[in-house]
Amino acid sequence: MKNDRDRSIALAGLFQSAELARQIARHGMADASAIGSTIYSLFQTDPPSVEAVYGGSQAVTIGLETLLRQLEGGKGRDLETTRYVIALLHLERKLTRRKSMLTRIADDIGHTATRLEHFPMSHSNITAGLAEIYSQTISTLQPRIMVQGDSLYLQNPENVNRIRALLLAGIRSAMLWRQCGGGRLQILLGRSRLTRAARALLQETRPGADPTP
Repeated sequence: MKNDRDRSIALAGLFQSAELARQIARHGMADASAIGSTIYSLFQTDPPSVEAVYGGSQAVTIGLETLLRQLEGGKGRDLETTRYVIALLHLERKLTRRKSMLTRIADDIGHTATRLEHFPMSHSNITAGLAEIYSQTISTLQPRIMVQGDSLYLQNPENVNRIRALLLAGIRSAMLWRQCGGGRLQILLGRSRLTRAARALLQETRPGADPTP
């Protein structure tokens, strides 16, 4: 039985994917460690726990901070990130009804995983492979996610690949969120429980720090 902690980690993973994609589109860069942890989640097919999907709860710190800002309307809240999250949740629901596409994605990710023997997690070769998977599968579902940003950064193929890889990871987290019992009602009616769990997780990753992002 999954609990609020698990649901908060999964939702933080989803918010982290969306926020990192937004940052790359707007600024051409994002936290490299967070990108690596987010991409790491795509290759975890049989994790022992929810937090193991990301390599530990500390790996979704940016996601936890973003989740709190978005749910509580705090400083730095960005509705664009929320828009991406909503779109990813919607697409994940569509994907669950496309069994053949799910199988193709799993097979293609497995093929991409073989490259990890030669390249690090965030290497352009890995993100290019994941971006191609996204383009050939998730991107064919409607409505497509239209990422907004600075044209200077969006014209860079490596940035585009990173964004697509992160959105694919967002679908992974959306699926995990649903598997943990998450849904619209959890966000609408269980918001206070999610935010409490998120603050507790932040205090674990940053002992003694103010949990307010």
